[in-house]
Amino acid sequence: MTKAKRTLPAQPLLKTGQIWRMAGSRLQVGLVGKLLVHYKLGKPDAVRVPNQIGSKNTVEGYLKQNKAVLMRKKSVG
Repeated sequence: MTKAKRTLPAQPLLKTGQIWRMAGSRLQVGLVGKLLVHYKLGKPDAVRVPNQIGSKNTVEGYLKQNKAVLMRKKSVG
């Protein structure tokens, strides 16, 4: 009889209020749900940045691909 391997669930990369910096752009995480993420993606000095919605996997992949650095985590509350 074989035992099933126990794997720890992956820590969530995205959390509400985070700001990620990339070369020439910035991503601000709004709300994080089960499957979707509300975020703003634009230039750092932009006056208005549209809200966007994408899947968690897509946004996390985008951040990894563009070597994003976590600038700060805003406190929510």
